[in-house]
Amino acid sequence: MSVLTCGLGNESYSFFGHTAIRIADPANNIDVVYNYGAFDFSTPNFVAKFAKGDLQYFVISHSYADFINEYNYEKRSVFEQELLISQEAKQKLFDNLNTTLLSEDRYYTYKFIDKNCTSMVVDIINKTLKKDVITKKENTDKTYRSVLFPYFDGHFYEKLGTSIIFGTKVDQLSTKIFLPFELKNSLEKTTFQNHAFVRKSKTLLDFKKETPASWWNNVYSYIILLGFIVLINKKFIDKIYLFILSVMGIFFFSVGFYSFHQELAMNYNILLFSPFLLILIILSAFKNKKWTYKFAVLHLVLLLIYTLFIINKAHFFIVLPMIFTSGIVLVRVAIRNKKRIPIII
Repeated sequence: MSVLTCGLGNESYSFFGHTAIRIADPANNIDVVYNYGAFDFSTPNFVAKFAKGDLQYFVISHSYADFINEYNYEKRSVFEQELLISQEAKQKLFDNLNTTLLSEDRYYTYKFIDKNCTSMVVDIINKTLKKDVITKKENTDKTYRSVLFPYFDGHFYEKLGTSIIFGTKVDQLSTKIFLPFELKNSLEKTTFQNHAFVRKSKTLLDFKKETPASWWNNVYSYIILLGFIVLINKKFIDKIYLFILSVMGIFFFSVGFYSFHQELAMNYNILLFSPFLLILIILSAFKNKKWTYKFAVLHLVLLLIYTLFIINKAHFFIVLPMIFTSGIVLVRVAIRNKKRIPIII
């Protein structure tokens, strides 16, 4: 009986790896893998349910041979840690897995941090042993956001996207095991009944993750695009930029209320992506210089508050170029619309 930890991939669903449980009993011709990460693409309103946070994930079982062949095909490493527990405990875990598999309990509502393929494995093992044997042993002094950042190497815009769509929950200290390699590392440091909880990790498949190279998905295209907006100094370019920010802000605000994903709630990034920028654009279109100026100054104040608030956050440097660009654009808008006092000689 062992925990399998699968390596990182370059598809969005595989950025963080995967966790599963293997039951091997050669005497009874059993070699099965239990996987808590399954979902059905044919689910009605799949995208809406995923965004809302009530998409049902479920546990499935398949042969070890099929499982390992899939990861071999994807060129992703697989590591195995055998559990050093009694035969009675092994049988009970096996029974619990099968009971879950054949009941309505096989379904669960996916949560990025609290309920995923890794946390569900931790839960069922701890439930079987009737004790919180597996607890987090590393990175408890870091935030969830900080822990996630290294997993996006080679995927710049995915890193940027998660940085601005996640709210305050991911700025909490990372006290829960929610990533596969966190579990692997914690298992290595876990003891149970005065002995190691797992045997030394065994490598079943060994592949080096290839970091993708992209001409556009990198920090350079990001800087060039924002640099173009700053240097070109055209009204219509500034308006397009502010319009995009406002639409994103409306989306962040809406999804924060619509979605059950707690990670998306309380998103202070709307201080940068303010929905009220749309009002500024409308005021500018109607040539209302007085209120356009006031809204530009208001957003400069919001931008300053935002900068001070996130200066110690993990994503400060990745959004800093946008802060700079927004500041330049808003100053230009304010200058264009500031009431000029005539000089009488």
